[in-house]
Formats: sequence, structure tokens, C-alpha cells
Amino acid sequence: MGTKVFIFSHKFRQSVQTPFGKETYLYWYEMMLLLRRFEEKAGQLYGMQKIRGFCHLYIGQEALAAGAMTALRDNDNIITAYRDHGLAIAKGIPAKECMAELYGKATGCTKGKGGSMHFFSKEKRFFGGHGIVGGQIGLGAGIAFAEQYQETDNATLCFFGDGAARQGMLHETFNMAVLWQLPIVFICENNHYAMGTSVERTSKVLDIYRLADAYDMPGDSVDGMSCEEVHKAIERAVRRAREGGGPTFLEIKTYRYRGHSMSDPAKYRTKEELEEYKEKDPINQVLKTIMDNKWATEEQVEQINEKVRNEVEESVKFAEESPWPNDDELYKDIYVQQDYPYIVD
Repeated sequence: MGTKVFIFSHKFRQSVQTPFGKETYLYWYEMMLLLRRFEEKAGQLYGMQKIRGFCHLYIGQEALAAGAMTALRDNDNIITAYRDHGLAIAKGIPAKECMAELYGKATGCTKGKGGSMHFFSKEKRFFGGHGIVGGQIGLGAGIAFAEQYQETDNATLCFFGDGAARQGMLHETFNMAVLWQLPIVFICENNHYAMGTSVERTSKVLDIYRLADAYDMPGDSVDGMSCEEVHKAIERAVRRAREGGGPTFLEIKTYRYRGHSMSDPAKYRTKEELEEYKEKDPINQVLKTIMDNKWATEEQVEQINEKVRNEVEESVKFAEESPWPNDDELYKDIYVQQDYPYIVD
């Protein structure tokens, strides 16, 4: 008799409730491991020049993606900045389409036109991937306004970094979101460094969630290395949004184990600081809970590990074998009107 391998669909998210049990932890472990292995492979391929351009890895921040997904429905929306691979895969965009996009291939989630910073899927309600720092904050409010206008109970999660919290777009958007009571959760993924500049060097307000106070918006600080805390905070905020209570601002404190991008040696932080956060690795924490509760054997965990390895390798094979975009794709997806005039020699 074979050993059962735990494989979870994204539909599972809708039925998850606290307190957390076996299935939730196994989902978190598999999801976070997939994001970690995908990003590690992306970093390796970047070094081989298979992936070019900008590339910002999500390694260390996986608990935000996993914890958020168990608190959402499939119809809820996500929009984020350019560190978008992890959230995109967690939201349901297949790893093979994400890898193909990193390669710039036609089978990528944005047809090879967006690259690392611009993942997108209308079907999965994942709206980017945006390279302009803070630009997605206003767009997220617009998505939430559309849901409110259409009288749905869909919530929108808008992610941005601690650096984007310095942008004027945040303040204008916060004011409008509160005034209109938009169904949105603003999430600052505070990994402590805006590129190479620490929060302490850019703001007198070190508790970023307190920015919500100026707009009479509920705000909170959350441990971003804990799937449990991420889930509980987002679940509360999403429920408030669905019930017409308006926006919430969550500062979720996390940490990236790699540099800001592939070109960043991260010399602005100490090895001791990095090691301190690696001891809080959310994947190891979740695995420990699984093993302590005897929710899986070592053999079953290894089967999950093997499944994830295969999925990542298959994504690379898919990207390698996929075609490049045709030249006529250059002028497509720019205007709604398909026959918009342009000059071709």
C-alpha cells in the first residue's frame, strides 16, 4: 500500500478556518517550499544568463504569500510591486507560466512582454507586478472601487514595500479609500530595507502601521515570519472589507534573505542580522509544527519535497522549450482597439 502524498488545490483556501489544523499546515509547507525552490532556481538561472533584466527574489518572505492565501477566496484580488513571483504563484498562476515569463517566452503569464516585474493574470485575479514604486497603491484602490461599484463582496489586497510607504501616492490613496470605505487591505511588506536603505534612515515613524492613524483607518503590526499571524490579521481585515467596514492597513514585518535584486550584494547589513532572521525561517517553523504533531512522516515530507522539485524542474523545461514571441506581438496589448494605426516598414 502506497504512502499518501499531500497535494492541495487552490480551492482548499476557501474552507480554511482557525484554529489551524493538519491540512492547513501541510498546505503552507508545500506552498512555501514551492516558492522557495522556484526563487532559488530563478537565481541560479539568472547567473547563467537564462533570465535577464531585473529580478527581485521573494526568498524569506514566503509566509506572507502562504498565510494570505488561506485567508482569501479565489475571487479576491491581489496587486503588488515588482517582487511578485511568490504572490503570483501562490495566487494560482502556474509555475511553468511564471518561469516562461522570466525567460521572456510567448507562453509566459504576460506573453513574455513583462518579465520578472510584471506578472499578471486576469483569470487568477492577479493584477501585477508593477515597476513604479508605489504606483500599485492607487491602482489597488481602483480595483477595490470597481468591486464596490459592482456590489460584490470581493476583497482586494494591495501589497507594497517599506520604501513605497514614503510615496505621496500612499497618502492620497489612503484618504480616498477611507472616505469611500473601499473594500481593500493595504499591506506593507516591511523587509526593513528599501533597496539598501534601512527604515531608520528614511522615516522618523518606525512603526509604519501608525501612518493609518492620520486617516482614522484601522492599522496593525504583524509578524511576517509566521503564517499563523499573517493569516489571522488578513482574515480579520478581509472580513471587515466584505462587511462594508472599509480599508485596513497592515504592516507585516518580514525579511528577505537575498539582496534587493540580483545585482545587490547586500553589504549594508551584518551577517549576524541575516542569521538571526534565518533562525525564524517560516518554512522550518511550519515543518516543525507538522513533525511535532505527527501530521506527516519523514517519508511523506520527502514526497512533498520531491513533488516540489519536479514542479520547478518541469517549469524550467517548459520555459526552455517554449517559443519566443512573434514580432507582430510588439504592438499588441497596448490599446483596446486592435486595429489602432501604426507604421511598419
